Amino acid sequence: MLPTTRLNQLGQSLWLDDITRDLLDSGELAMYVEKWSVTGLTSNPTIFDQAITHSASYDREITGLLDTGLRGEELFFELAIQDLTRAADLFLPIHWRTATVDGWVSLEVSPLLAYDARSTVTAAKALHAKASKPNLFIKIPGTQQGLPAIEEAVFRGVPVNVTLLFSPEHYIAAADAYMRGLERRVDAGLPPDVRSVASLFISRWDRATAPTAPDHLKNRLGVAIGERAYSAFRDQLDSNRWQRLASLGARTQRLLFASTGTKDPNLSDVLYVDGLAAPNTVNTMPQATLQATADHAVIARSLSRDGRESAATVAAFEDAGVDIATLADKLQAEGAASFVTSWQDLLQTIDAKSKVLS
Repeated sequence: MLPTTRLNQLGQSLWLDDITRDLLDSGELAMYVEKWSVTGLTSNPTIFDQAITHSASYDREITGLLDTGLRGEELFFELAIQDLTRAADLFLPIHWRTATVDGWVSLEVSPLLAYDARSTVTAAKALHAKASKPNLFIKIPGTQQGLPAIEEAVFRGVPVNVTLLFSPEHYIAAADAYMRGLERRVDAGLPPDVRSVASLFISRWDRATAPTAPDHLKNRLGVAIGERAYSAFRDQLDSNRWQRLASLGARTQRLLFASTGTKDPNLSDVLYVDGLAAPNTVNTMPQATLQATADHAVIARSLSRDGRESAATVAAFEDAGVDIATLADKLQAEGAASFVTSWQDLLQTIDAKSKVLS
């Protein structure tokens, strides 16, 4: 049995952290679905920047959109929605077969709005309505300023992929915003079945601590943070607050492990796959990691419910001088800044292509 099949049977969804027109046109994405149990995908500005820069597949469409007067950000979202609606259609049978648990694709609002809740909600509603697909998440960052936008978007019925979470505390804040949105829907007489995932970034922890961590602790923090967040996730599901919402028809906001491609070539290329297997979760991974998973992932154990071992690992890092809470906030701020940089690079790519093709 393939490791990807074992993960699927465990109850963990495998999503591809990639989207290109070539993946769709070649049938490669459909192959991942059929053979490797891929049941969804995520996207971000960097992925689209790379796709548009390194492929001529978008050129004819860009030319046509330029003729309609679209430019810059509007042109990009038109291209992105075209790709993601095709992917959404591919995953739609999975979406219905799993009672809307799985089969999702994700589109990000402009990172320039990360600290503007009102504009984020407006953009989220507009993008979701434009795509008009039931299995499309809108990605909203789980920054302090993004939390009100998450709550409001959920209240308005927009499925949300909460991104840029780096710690159990970040996850808990995102879960709270999600539940507030659902509670407001209940109070307003609306059904609370609005889907969401909470995306926890993993590999950046190990990259950030690699220069200073003692040898016996190197490359252990990412998985430990993931396991602690998983324990917090399970605690949320057991809480009276969530049980009340579930009894009224709410569905679980699943924990999603993101940034699970190994950055250090000296490490196992499935480090964050083998280490983060757990039911009722998602692991979204780049193509190279997916291929490695199908080839040689081991999946020897599932994440611990109580997280004692990971708590000891985190405590050891604290003893070694790593302020976990401060580093989590730093990683989140750096992540938000890198998304802005990627967004600006993407718009420059769109502008450059537009000048060549117009």
